[in-house]
Amino acid sequence: MLKIFKQILLPLALTGLMANSAQATNTAFDFSVTPIAENVYSLVAPSFGLPTPENKGWNSNSHFVVTDKGVLVFDTGSSESIGKEIKKAIKSVTDKPVLWVVNSHSHADHWLGNAAFANSGAEIIASSQATKTMKKYGQQDIDAFSRMTKGATGTTEMAYPASLLAQREKRNLAGVDVEFIFSNNGHSPGDVLMWLPKQKIIFGGDVLNSDWMPIMTPHANIPNLIDTLYAVVGLNPAVVLTGHGSATTVKSVKRDADLLTGVWKLVKDGYKENKKQKEILSQANIILAPKYKALYKNFDSQLKQQVKQMYKKQKEQVI
Repeated sequence: MLKIFKQILLPLALTGLMANSAQATNTAFDFSVTPIAENVYSLVAPSFGLPTPENKGWNSNSHFVVTDKGVLVFDTGSSESIGKEIKKAIKSVTDKPVLWVVNSHSHADHWLGNAAFANSGAEIIASSQATKTMKKYGQQDIDAFSRMTKGATGTTEMAYPASLLAQREKRNLAGVDVEFIFSNNGHSPGDVLMWLPKQKIIFGGDVLNSDWMPIMTPHANIPNLIDTLYAVVGLNPAVVLTGHGSATTVKSVKRDADLLTGVWKLVKDGYKENKKQKEILSQANIILAPKYKALYKNFDSQLKQQVKQMYKKQKEQVI
């Protein structure tokens, strides 16, 4: 059980979500399609937190693009039943089949719905590193989510990605140009972002955020995450689609990159000066809160977690 929490549940808890789960549950389980741009749509989960019986495990966003021949789906939710609901929602927009599924990363709430689409022949796409992690922890994820939701996630068959991406791979999917960007393990091993250059829309999974602080996990590569965020800023996307929360703009990406840069520098410098973790957190609050606290829903809890994780990484580098 401890291993499951470290690999699957802890990354969610680290964002301060446990406090928010009870406040933002999805009792209706109503999947509403939100138009984003021409032929681009989102399904925004009303619950931002851990899986619960009330939200039935639906705690992450999915997005889809309608092409001339079929549909491209980005992330499939945390169970096969959620995947089927996403599939129904897509049918409310188009009768075209789902031909491609992209998994942004290996955290359970973003890929366990794959089977709903694999059964109808969709090509499932992800990085090799994310796929390896899925295969290692998939059954543990299913068992954990079932326990946490008291069985509300139902029965889930695992459907792993078969098409493995290369760095900066470009594809044309039925007339839609798509580019895949690796975060180089910025959020988790094998994170992939999807960029539509003509529409100037970026799909970020948990690498990109809108209402909430950047999601920090124990295995995050923070310098690479910062570099990825600034690279996305350089693309100047018109629309930013996130793994949790509402659609946003490039301003949110710049905000996150600047914030993480500031926290990382304070922790690195403070560690070199033999400051204690609490002292660095206090300093970070004094320096960063006036600018950033009002911009996030979970600033206090997540700033504390970010300092803790970054401080630990400084110690690991010394060891």
